Amino acid sequence: MSGAMCIRGQDYPVSLFGIKSDGSTLNTRSIQFAIDYINSQGGGRLVFSVGRYLTGSIHLKSNVTLRIEEGAVLLGSLNPFDYDREIYTALISGTNEHHIGITGKGVIDGQGRQVALDILTLIHSGIVKDPLVHDRPNEAIRPMLINFLSCENVTIKNITLKNAASWVETYNQCKAVQIDSIVVDSKAYWNNDGVDLVDCDSVQVTNSYIDAADDGICLKSHDDKKVCQHIWVMHNTIRSSASAIKFGTASYGGFRHVRIIDNRVFDTYRSALALEAVDGGFIEDVEIDSLNASHTGNALFLRIGQRVGKRKSRLQNVTINNLSAEIAANKPDSGYEYEGPIEDQPRNISPIVITGLPDAFIENISLRNVSVHFPGAGNAEYAKTLLSELDNIPELPTKYPEFSMFGELPAWGLYIRHARNIICTNLLLSCAKKDYRTAIVLDDVHDSNFSPVTLYEPDNKKGLFLYRSSAVTSKYEVLPKSGKIP
Repeated sequence: MSGAMCIRGQDYPVSLFGIKSDGSTLNTRSIQFAIDYINSQGGGRLVFSVGRYLTGSIHLKSNVTLRIEEGAVLLGSLNPFDYDREIYTALISGTNEHHIGITGKGVIDGQGRQVALDILTLIHSGIVKDPLVHDRPNEAIRPMLINFLSCENVTIKNITLKNAASWVETYNQCKAVQIDSIVVDSKAYWNNDGVDLVDCDSVQVTNSYIDAADDGICLKSHDDKKVCQHIWVMHNTIRSSASAIKFGTASYGGFRHVRIIDNRVFDTYRSALALEAVDGGFIEDVEIDSLNASHTGNALFLRIGQRVGKRKSRLQNVTINNLSAEIAANKPDSGYEYEGPIEDQPRNISPIVITGLPDAFIENISLRNVSVHFPGAGNAEYAKTLLSELDNIPELPTKYPEFSMFGELPAWGLYIRHARNIICTNLLLSCAKKDYRTAIVLDDVHDSNFSPVTLYEPDNKKGLFLYRSSAVTSKYEVLPKSGKIP
């Protein structure tokens, strides 16, 4: 894909337009006038120097970059009525624009927690109508920090994004997007996804640090005629109270040509990596390499579901190399202000879960050089799935996909169901404490190979169980040693 965009034009200091840096003057109209003026002059940068600039919704225009210098803060208004409502609301938006950007080492602070609480007060008073699911205002009426629709040649670089009231930044049907060296620090409220890419084409998310109260980097497909494609996610560090890197909710269209290279995940409640084709769309041609996850609830979750009518989803042709994961012994996001719900976490975790449907197999998955350290100590008194009771595990095709959706699963390491052509090479699973479950359980798995596989577990029991499976070959050894894989 193309590199960083280049906008020709001069720099315009915000003081030229009477924009105040006192943190209390509402600058919405003056900032918008400046953007419109620079656009009319053929483009340039609106430069915010040191100070605090209070604003409501502003709309970025073609060939205009907001340059927020170190020491400058673009501050979201606390008044919910200072934000424009289209389909969604946002502090900074753009629709059908090109060559736009937000750069600099400054900060965009949405003050989202207080904004969300103020919206909640308006709902309780009857001024604003909202169903208040889970006593939360709907995501659409809580402002994001950035929301770009059908924009092309977008650069977001070096900026810090803080405290969104909803999703932090959404790029919907955008093309040629570069997100580089940003910091997302958004744990202000629910639904604080770090980066959402919806049906986008040619996107790079690189060298960034994302700490989010919801999914870290999330790819979506909202349109059954669109595809999210040519996506590169590289050299990022991610923490999440949901999943770190996830795509597939929603998955009405498809995902292809996705590369996820050299990323680090830590203290993440759900999955380090989740690929979910559940709304009739497809996931194919995905490569993951060098993903290191520490203190996470689940390493890898691949799922086919059927949440929309009779449309069948596809998940195929995925390569995962050099994945290393350490599963947390306790709740991995414990202590964060907006933790994942405790009721969603099984007491006995399965680190890798790959589940299709009886009439929609997951196919052509390659796992190479994958190592998982699991604390073990699964307790059969809480829940147990005996190997003689595998038919009792529900299919749940219409349920929202999460690795924990099935409750307790019968494998302490790897559970696969309804899959074909799974090639697993150099898999190492370590269980530190005795666990009542089998290491690997394959149910309705065909034409697959697991070789070599090394299992470390204290009780040295049979490591692999096959049920309703055919043409599965394996070569593995079980060693009675606890602790991390050497």
